[in-house]
Amino acid sequence: MKMAAQVQDLRKYYYMGDVVVKALRGVDIDFPQGDFVAIMGSSGSGKSTLLNLLGALDRPTSGRYLLGGHDVAQLEDDELSQIRNRLIGFIFQSYNLIPQYTVLENIQVPLNYRDDRSALTSVHYNRCIDLAMRVGLSERLDHRPFQLSGGQQQRVAIARALVNDPEIILADEPTWNRDGAHGEEIMQLLEELNREGRTIVMVTHENEVAARASRQIFMKDGRVAGEGLFPG
Repeated sequence: MKMAAQVQDLRKYYYMGDVVVKALRGVDIDFPQGDFVAIMGSSGSGKSTLLNLLGALDRPTSGRYLLGGHDVAQLEDDELSQIRNRLIGFIFQSYNLIPQYTVLENIQVPLNYRDDRSALTSVHYNRCIDLAMRVGLSERLDHRPFQLSGGQQQRVAIARALVNDPEIILADEPTWNRDGAHGEEIMQLLEELNREGRTIVMVTHENEVAARASRQIFMKDGRVAGEGLFPG
């Protein structure tokens, strides 16, 4: 079975003077290609730290993180940036849209960090338009974030996460603070992406959302406290 990602004895410590905060205390998880996993746990359990490390936004204190066959700890910053941009799409809880950019320009942002750094072509622009259409925003291409609802901003973030055709989608509370209809739209889209073969790793505190994933991982005190498959 091909692995999209693996973490082995992963530890992350934060040093605050004489105090050591052990956010992760030896985590071992395999993420097979095509997995759809929900990571759950109370505040301070380590789930957000784990998601940041999976996204290569931070480096572990010790342990191994294998992403697309690469040991993240061994990569230089430039190499890590390129691997992250090519293999991972991020859906942030707070959207992280650029306020002065239009919908189309926000979707394009990851394309500016490609390996070749070449100019955008009509193929790139058409892909962005197609993604906007896929998430139901084809009539909003020239709108800026302040002109969109929260659900629409989240859909811009999803389109942006897909623009480089990543293998792994990392979603941080993708339905948090969304009404039922918008939350359902987002979950249906994540399920569709998973059926296409993408690996989805989703942090959530909502049991009904976690039940939509094929597997749940429960974090407590920086460790994996439990893991299972959702029946059905």
